[in-house]
Amino acid sequence: MKAFTQLTAIVAPLDRSNVDTDAIIPKQFLKSIKRTGFGVNCFDEWRYLDKGEVGMDNSKRPLNPDFSLNQPQYQNAQILLTRKNFGCGSSREHAPWALDDYGFRAIIAPSFADIFFNNCYKNGLLPIVLSEEIVDKLFNEVAQNTGYQLTIDLKNQTVTTPSGEAFSFDITEHRKHCLLNGLDEIGLTLQHADEIKAFENKRKQEFAWLFA
Repeated sequence: MKAFTQLTAIVAPLDRSNVDTDAIIPKQFLKSIKRTGFGVNCFDEWRYLDKGEVGMDNSKRPLNPDFSLNQPQYQNAQILLTRKNFGCGSSREHAPWALDDYGFRAIIAPSFADIFFNNCYKNGLLPIVLSEEIVDKLFNEVAQNTGYQLTIDLKNQTVTTPSGEAFSFDITEHRKHCLLNGLDEIGLTLQHADEIKAFENKRKQEFAWLFA
């Protein structure tokens, strides 16, 4: 998993509440269990004017010019700014996979659906909860400034605007440690590889008949 320390990046606005996981990555694209390849179909029904299916050449599909992520000033954005209850709906882990594969490293919203929120941390995405008042302010600044960027400092738990105004966000120490060090649940387990190997060797000696 990619480590997250500090990020300064363009912000893309998605001014919608209750964005569910089927909107993030529609159900017809859930056939693969690989974590990559979903970015081209992230927000598929809003991003394209035709209906997306597995195997289509997305480079030839008509884009929706009214969808914010298709607009030139938001290309290469790595921070998604959105509204309350983002990631509601099904528990599909493909949703954070798609957002990550698209290129997002952080999502800012007033609230998130619980399962999606937890899945983000497991996949190296940083979900940041800021008040609706602050989110409104950021939406206004994004609209007024082409190429608007924010700086996210995970160690100090701050989001800083180009003018230097900083907003604090909460995160548990465990999640912070995992993101800063690029550790998912498998990575955490592998930190104890020597102890696991020693336990297995001891068990083989004590219960040799189980391994005969």
